[in-house]
Amino acid sequence: MAKIAVIETGGKQYLVTEGTVLTVEKLDAEKGSKVAFEKVLLVDDGAKTQVGSPTVKGAKVSAEVVADGRDKKITVIHYRAKSRYFKKRGHRQHFSKVKITALP
Repeated sequence: MAKIAVIETGGKQYLVTEGTVLTVEKLDAEKGSKVAFEKVLLVDDGAKTQVGSPTVKGAKVSAEVVADGRDKKITVIHYRAKSRYFKKRGHRQHFSKVKITALP
């Protein structure tokens, strides 16, 4: 069984293995640079499982930034009936794609 880990970044949790490519909230790193996720919530190597409270001490997941970009546009509409209130806004979320290179 392959090693797995659960990491937290951008207020979300992700289950990762080595070689996984994730789309996460925008990271403050350039394309091709190395990043480390230090909020590791769980590590499992097939024989032993470590669960953090809240994080596993000394565990670090290494990754490489593959790409940066913006998601598809979503439309946000606020409307109140019978009051002539209508607002329409668009939003495109920034993201970073990362490839997991090493697990603890």
